[in-house]
Amino acid sequence: MTDGTMIENRTFDEIKVGDTASISRTLTEEDIQLFALVSGDVNPAHMDADYAATDMFRRVIAHGLWGGGLISAVLGTELPGPGAIYLSQSLQFTRPVGLGDTITASVTVAEKRAHHDILFDCRCVNQDGEEVISGQAEVKAPAEKVRRPRAALPEVSLRDHDGYRKLIEMTANGVPEPTAVAHPCSAAAMLAAIEAAEANLIMPILVGPEAKIRKAAEDAGKDISPFRIVSAAHSHEAAAKAVDLVRGGEAKLLMKGSLHTDELMGAIVRSATGLRTERRISHAYVMDVQNHPTPLIITDAAINIAPTLEEKADIIRNAIDLAHVIGIAEPKVAILSAVETVNPAMQSTLDAAALCKMADRGQITGGVLDGPLAFDNAISEAAAKEKGIVSPVAGKAEILVVPNLEAGNMLAKQLTFLGGADAAGIVLGARVPIILASRADSLRTRLASCAVAVLMARAATKAAPGLPGAASA
Repeated sequence: MTDGTMIENRTFDEIKVGDTASISRTLTEEDIQLFALVSGDVNPAHMDADYAATDMFRRVIAHGLWGGGLISAVLGTELPGPGAIYLSQSLQFTRPVGLGDTITASVTVAEKRAHHDILFDCRCVNQDGEEVISGQAEVKAPAEKVRRPRAALPEVSLRDHDGYRKLIEMTANGVPEPTAVAHPCSAAAMLAAIEAAEANLIMPILVGPEAKIRKAAEDAGKDISPFRIVSAAHSHEAAAKAVDLVRGGEAKLLMKGSLHTDELMGAIVRSATGLRTERRISHAYVMDVQNHPTPLIITDAAINIAPTLEEKADIIRNAIDLAHVIGIAEPKVAILSAVETVNPAMQSTLDAAALCKMADRGQITGGVLDGPLAFDNAISEAAAKEKGIVSPVAGKAEILVVPNLEAGNMLAKQLTFLGGADAAGIVLGARVPIILASRADSLRTRLASCAVAVLMARAATKAAPGLPGAASA
């Protein structure tokens, strides 16, 4: 016998032939995903929602594990309850179970045997009263009475990285973009480039010392024979030649290999031969954050150390363009500080107020700006309401503009390493998008970075010459 907080068993002596108990549950997508995690079965056909909605695999899960698990739950929590020991079970699956079906599992005492053994008739029916499972289970019933608090189940959160999946799907209808890969001379850098090529996102042009490039490919276990190699003596020359490929129109994207970011950026920002435009170059992370409904853009966390007001305006313009490309029509832009009121002693609050006024005057367009906002007020409607903040951005922010690089870097890494978020990085405001892949990035994150860059490049091609940032250096 159970209530909301206590669970109580029925001993062998208390149980009579004909006694019955039941529970009801509805089969959900999460049930199937949890089965895949527990079993280790990651067959793509099993995990693809479009394919598997009518897939026999799901019926097997519902019958063999999920339905049987409901019967086990009745025996373990209701009749006999705590202390029962499963001895055997035989089940017949008579009808498929689909997503959304509500199944009632019931057990009935058929026979009491020696040694406290009990034979139960087991049955599962769906919401229409149709039998889906039938069979028998033999259980050793407890001899001693047990009444105890019901155990609290752990909270389980499932992440399907749906935001990144959608980004990659958005690139499906197009040819791979020619991409200059600067100094891909480590196995990790080579993997990043070739895996993106295998995903039909880019066509790498490998720029660097040829012997090192071939050794990196060998270490990575990848065949680079389909790809062009542009020889360069060292990483500095590789960066310069990769930039030249972009300036000459041979590459539509630029990708960082195993050289240092500063080396590549030095070639990019060089006044005479680089890739500058009228915009300030900035970095943005497209974050896939657990339980956040949309990708969350954080900027700038990698390039501009202490941006001025004018530079922040460009950082915001770049981020808004990015948001448009990934499908956010009018992004909500939160300009972050430690507080939500203007304080003359805190430059970030003054900058936020000025940036909002610039948006009011049409100097920054394409998004809705508000600030200063503390991080909690930017992403939590409850926190904003508690502070009495009335704003179309507060609690709903899609772009977070940080006051300086240190704040952005810490915020992005906290979300990544404490919050389990993924961070796809891209450099904006140059003549072409620039992919900054990290050795620590997962394959999913590397592909998402490339997908974002591909979307930006295609948008620039479609809009040229009118797209901001597409002008020649």
